[in-house]
Amino acid sequence: MSALEIQNIRKTYGEVETLKGIDIALESGEFLVLLGSSGCGKSTLLNIIAGLAEATSGDVRIGTRSVLGVHPKDRDIAMVFQSYALYPNLTVHRNIGFGLEMRKVPADERDKAVRDAAKLLQIESLLDRKPSQLSGGQRQRVAIGRALVRKPQVFLFDEPLSNLDAKLRMEMRTELKRLHQMLRTTVVYVTHDQIEAMTLATRIAVMRDGRIEQLGTPAEIYDRPATLYVATFVGAPPMNLLNVTMRGGGLEIDGSEIVLPLPADLTTQPKDGQKLVLGLRPEALRLGGGGTTIAANCEVAELTGPELVVTAFVGVQRLMACLPARTPLDSGQALALSVDREAIHLFDPATGLRFD
Repeated sequence: MSALEIQNIRKTYGEVETLKGIDIALESGEFLVLLGSSGCGKSTLLNIIAGLAEATSGDVRIGTRSVLGVHPKDRDIAMVFQSYALYPNLTVHRNIGFGLEMRKVPADERDKAVRDAAKLLQIESLLDRKPSQLSGGQRQRVAIGRALVRKPQVFLFDEPLSNLDAKLRMEMRTELKRLHQMLRTTVVYVTHDQIEAMTLATRIAVMRDGRIEQLGTPAEIYDRPATLYVATFVGAPPMNLLNVTMRGGGLEIDGSEIVLPLPADLTTQPKDGQKLVLGLRPEALRLGGGGTTIAANCEVAELTGPELVVTAFVGVQRLMACLPARTPLDSGQALALSVDREAIHLFDPATGLRFD
């Protein structure tokens, strides 16, 4: 039995179809991240699960029952919003326990639940403060604590870290990961941030234009992107995409005389002369040493601290490589970049699908 099952969910606003048939089944304890750019439908799907929006068709099941038409408070879910949504006139203690208070939970039981949640979130010393006396990270912990005390079947998070600065986002990601490992509750988490998705999820649903482009583990999404969109959306810097032509059993990079081998796991042989798109992760490229060599010319080298991000030309096409931080490079310098055959990805430019 799935903890959460989304069956062929569609949502239309007039003639605009926002969700175009979403199917996902989550087992108990999974952490699903809905990842995509603005307007892809991820928040709409989360709101349908929460009961804040109605599906045009399809079904949502939590545990053994359908929850379509069920009031949000009766769905056994708890939601954490981007804006925290705290009551400014209540203390942290009452904010966390407010939902329990509305359900007439006895005061001593309510107090224990609040203090247990505060201990988990390391905010025990803040229980007597008002939200105006808290930092952004502390307010988000309070919002998470309010969800925790409900002990729901499913947690829903709507871009909860987007209002925090970079350092706080990193700290809160670690906290959320720690909490999930301790509680093992089913989570659906919406974000446009691929780092959040990769670090938090047990599975990622990459969404685009109301559809799921790919559903899989972070490793599957990263190592075997199913489409060109997934290949470029997940990864920083994004995957290099080079136009190539199949010639004599190899892949000739257009605008150059460089020929690369076919991917190691390819099961279908492209036709001679067929146009394809070749994908290479920037971190899969290295200077010299083994594998297949690609002759390139350095255009720009940017030191990020832990690595040197190099933009180079291969023939008339650009490509990026992540090299060791102290690599001595000058603009215009000739490079011999090598890549292993296992790191080569191939896509059909007509359909955008992975070529297997």
